[in-house]
Amino acid sequence: MMDILITGANGQLGNELQRIIRDGAAQIGPSFSDYRDARMALTDMQELDITDWPAVQRFVSEGGFDLIINCAAYTDVDACETHQDLAYAVNADGPRNLARAAQQTGAVLVHVSTDYVFAGDDPTPRIETDPCAPQSIYGKSKLLGEQAVAEECERYFIARTAWLYGLVGKNFVKAILERARSAGAIQVVDDQHGNPTNANDLAYTLLKLARTTEYGIYHATNNGVCSWFDFAVAIVDGAGVPCTKTPCSSDEFVRAAKRPAYSMLDNARLRATVGDEMREWQDALASYLAEYLAKERP
Repeated sequence: MMDILITGANGQLGNELQRIIRDGAAQIGPSFSDYRDARMALTDMQELDITDWPAVQRFVSEGGFDLIINCAAYTDVDACETHQDLAYAVNADGPRNLARAAQQTGAVLVHVSTDYVFAGDDPTPRIETDPCAPQSIYGKSKLLGEQAVAEECERYFIARTAWLYGLVGKNFVKAILERARSAGAIQVVDDQHGNPTNANDLAYTLLKLARTTEYGIYHATNNGVCSWFDFAVAIVDGAGVPCTKTPCSSDEFVRAAKRPAYSMLDNARLRATVGDEMREWQDALASYLAEYLAKERP
């Protein structure tokens, strides 16, 4: 029987990991026999502060985990610019602590990273070996987290993803639906491009990777590229919400942190190793909307 630690378990990705392990299936298809009857230790900040090395060392040592999946992160991109110490503590020191503990105990570590480690100024999809050049504190802190994992742990997977949405918590899909319903109109930037990613697909792929020894860095997003405006239109149309849709430029929405104009990721290493089962982003969004809207109904 496998013992699994999931940090950041209350978030979008943590929730989907729990569901797949518990139910034995993802939207893509059946899960893997390795996780049948797995015991899960589910932690968030209240149960385990990953920035506290003695606490992490003790928790992991006593838990006897076979697998650690780190979904914990400080993901408020703009807030990272003003709370830099916190960003580096959670996104860099935390992963280092988990990697050290995994190395000491022999656990496999799966760590989730981001498209923001790239500059986002090249309209060519990024592969895993492309040079990183983050432009924001969020991206810089996440890159340091990647480097820490690789330095401290031999048996690791780093999965970069983008534009993630799930059933719990806040995300772009829910925000667009709320705005369309309340205001009858949406205005969204059309000069930033990337890969919308269903958290259920990502969770399935992480579990698929973790049962192998193909360690290293991976890109794991739903396939296909769109702008935020394209994504927003697909959301409201897919949900059947009538509204006015207006594209705009990034210059009309001044933010504290610089957003990448082109943050498309190519799942090249997945295709070369375990296989890329991540769906096209439109198909993954349709599955999500069907489930989310069904849960909304009384």
